[in-house]
Amino acid sequence: MDNLEKWKLKVVAALKRLNKVAFSQRYLLYTNLGISIGLAMVGDQMEQGYECWSGHIDKWDRTRTIRMGISGFTVGIVCHYWYQYLDQFYPKRTLRAVVHKILLDQFICSPFYITVFFITMGVLEDKTWEEMKEEIREKAIILYTAEWTVWPAAQFVNFFLIPPRYRVVYDNIISLGYDVYMSNVKYRKTPNSSDTTTASK
Repeated sequence: MDNLEKWKLKVVAALKRLNKVAFSQRYLLYTNLGISIGLAMVGDQMEQGYECWSGHIDKWDRTRTIRMGISGFTVGIVCHYWYQYLDQFYPKRTLRAVVHKILLDQFICSPFYITVFFITMGVLEDKTWEEMKEEIREKAIILYTAEWTVWPAAQFVNFFLIPPRYRVVYDNIISLGYDVYMSNVKYRKTPNSSDTTTASK
């Protein structure tokens, strides 16, 4: 066995150990939060990159990306415990159980998730409660409508095929494109905004 083969075996063994520890019951919450924060920030950077390229903004706003990362922390907590709750009450992978999970996810968790996102961002932006409610009224329905085009099919795969410890990881991988869209909707200027420039695509 040459050195390259030995190196490959060492890398595979190290990745297996990392996977075993990171997705263990002891560290799963921290792993899920880290992934949620990281991909929320990546999604915002991708959106800002497009906005810079298209001329809607002049340069990358670091504070905006950090705020999106913090929102990834709060909604990551929601997802982590929500999936555990669903798996506790619907442990089987039957079609009936999966459909129940999807419906509960869309009608309960999705609105809550979107509300937590806007409240988190509103607190970070030092908005009043009235300003937060206005933004939720204007933008939450846009995100919720978009969720119906993506998540029922994605969650069917998640609940039917993905092992429970990987549910939030799968969610975040699928959600990367949605995170880009969330950033776009969140920072899209509305007609009521004093700033007339738009961040919409």
